[in-house]
Amino acid sequence: MTDPSRSLIPLAERVRPRQLHEIVGQRHLLGPGKPLAVMATGRLRSLLLWGPPGVGKTTLARLLAESSGAHFVGLSAVTAGVKEVRAVAAEAAERRAQGGQTLLFLDEVHRFNKAQQDLLLPFVEDGTLTLIGATTENPSFEVTGALRSRLQLFVLEPLTQEEVRTLLTRALTHPEGFGGALEVTAEALGALAAWALGDGRRALAALEAAAAYAHEGRLALPGVRAALQAKGLELDKGGEHFYNLTSALHKAVRGCDPDAALYWLARLLAGGADPLYVARRLVRVASEDVGLADPNALRLALAARDAVQFLGQPEGELALAEAAVYLALAPKSNAVYTAWKRARAEAERHGEAPVPLHLRNAPTATMRALGYGADYRYLFDDPEGSFRQTYLPEGVAGGYYTADGEGWEARVRERLAAFAERRAAARQKAPEGQKGGAP
Repeated sequence: MTDPSRSLIPLAERVRPRQLHEIVGQRHLLGPGKPLAVMATGRLRSLLLWGPPGVGKTTLARLLAESSGAHFVGLSAVTAGVKEVRAVAAEAAERRAQGGQTLLFLDEVHRFNKAQQDLLLPFVEDGTLTLIGATTENPSFEVTGALRSRLQLFVLEPLTQEEVRTLLTRALTHPEGFGGALEVTAEALGALAAWALGDGRRALAALEAAAAYAHEGRLALPGVRAALQAKGLELDKGGEHFYNLTSALHKAVRGCDPDAALYWLARLLAGGADPLYVARRLVRVASEDVGLADPNALRLALAARDAVQFLGQPEGELALAEAAVYLALAPKSNAVYTAWKRARAEAERHGEAPVPLHLRNAPTATMRALGYGADYRYLFDDPEGSFRQTYLPEGVAGGYYTADGEGWEARVRERLAAFAERRAAARQKAPEGQKGGAP
């Protein structure tokens, strides 16, 4: 007989996967032959899981421990401290002496300060603990370099809408979920999947809340609307999903239509979209579509983000509206965006190209003896030599950035042309054997 107390446990916990193959999403890590799938079949190593909320970090850690036979201990850096870590390490040392492995899952590891993170180092170093840290924050800034160097980093991705649908559908038939007693229309399921924004736990919580609005065992779109208390967003009668609305906002701004930009912005905010998410999208627009045609665009978009954080809602929404209108009216250029894609592709093709000797730093006598920094021409002391020397590795052609000539980029185009003339003149004057390269 089912334990009645189980119904008091949140749906996300009740239907949590019990085996690795049940995890939805993260195929880049868990698919056949992928890193974590391979690790699950051998000895588990210490690692760091970085990803947004609700994508399976805790579940993954538990199941990796189970697959490896390790003893699992879960702590949260929000509530645990030095005392708790030392206690776990002491038990782990005893277990290790008997040939056992202990996996410590430390959620929100970025909440530990430097001293607390340093405490983990010797236990990870000597294998007393196999640590799986989880964080929603960029580990480059929030996790110490010493700890990062001992952990293999894996980046988890937000769930796609299709993956969220799969998660919700599974909960409907799961024996500890709804057990087939609730039917959800495709339209309602799609609305829940879009509203979740890639967060599986959020999706399951929304389904659980919306189930109270089901009629005769059937949950339709009006019930989901009532449960989420949202107007518009992906729940309008046109069936628009959240990312469709985001795409519409982006394209309206790109298309220089301030009215449409304001309309889609209003739809997003009225439907409950996170204002900071919208602010991030506008920052992206400023970088991708306005670029150097108006360098102030990025500054204004970042200022709007700061205003949202400072004022909150609804006051901060006006700053987003100002940014959206400004970006829509700004001259447009994707020259930096396309140049960056070309440069990234070139870096992948020539990822092993050595840095030319004259561009290398030479802080030691040994480096100087090896030719590091030799014949480097400093722009302010030797302008002609500086324009004559090359700044790319041999075999890398360059030519990624071409100014479009819109707005401020008209001046950029003139500067690029002037630079090209100076380089050509400098190389023309170079002694034989020095043309096209470093002096």
